[in-house]
Amino acid sequence: MSSSTVSTTTPTRHQFDRRVEEVKPSKTDMNFLVMDYLISEGYPVAASKFAAEANIKPGPAAESIEERVEIKQAICSGDIQTAIEMINELNPEILDRDHALHFSLLRLHLIELIRTSLAMPPNKTDITPALQFATEHLAPRASTNSEFLEDLERTMALLIFSPTSLTPELKALLDPTLRQQVANHVMEAILRSHGQKSEARIKDLVRLRAWLESKARDAKKDIPDSMPLGLDGEFGEAEGNGAHQGEDGVSANGNNQDGDAMVS
Repeated sequence: MSSSTVSTTTPTRHQFDRRVEEVKPSKTDMNFLVMDYLISEGYPVAASKFAAEANIKPGPAAESIEERVEIKQAICSGDIQTAIEMINELNPEILDRDHALHFSLLRLHLIELIRTSLAMPPNKTDITPALQFATEHLAPRASTNSEFLEDLERTMALLIFSPTSLTPELKALLDPTLRQQVANHVMEAILRSHGQKSEARIKDLVRLRAWLESKARDAKKDIPDSMPLGLDGEFGEAEGNGAHQGEDGVSANGNNQDGDAMVS
């Protein structure tokens, strides 16, 4: 009877891995990256606890986390008017200075009015609110900007065609993903108004790391065959798939999937 033996030889570690382990980032830098992520992505409870434990003084952007959570939830649930009022209360200069962002919010509100009218029974459909809002709030802005005019005309086409015969381009306007996209732009604008980067710095580091690995392989450098980040699905893949929920924990319909999650 033959018996098999199990090899106990320890796999040889790549020299690159050993060199990486020799690099010791400072605790201060690591704490800064974690805090920056919690603030940028909108985790108010976690940010508060981490600041206390790490003895970190949060910057101005931390003070607006709760407001950003509420604003994003309002947008993702289709309550655009409330979101606009909250943005103006937080900082009226945001929409005053960013005309494109303001228009995208107004157009999204128009889409919500159209969505409501399309959901009515055929004999009770009332498009008057949508027409009135478009005339009063969007048409004046579109008259001086060709891109705004094109977006408005495309949106108004929702009132012309039957919901069952919409082109993919028009169907996309009614997809809740559009709420998520607009909300993300609003979050970025709020962060910039506080002198904060529009996204967490750790995202830049992940992209930089992927770029450096690609350059090293192109140059035939001696690095391991596989260098996974150890992230679920890998970071870059998560960014590129356009998921409805994303890393913020708020789904496109405005439901908070995490008790302390929010943005970006």
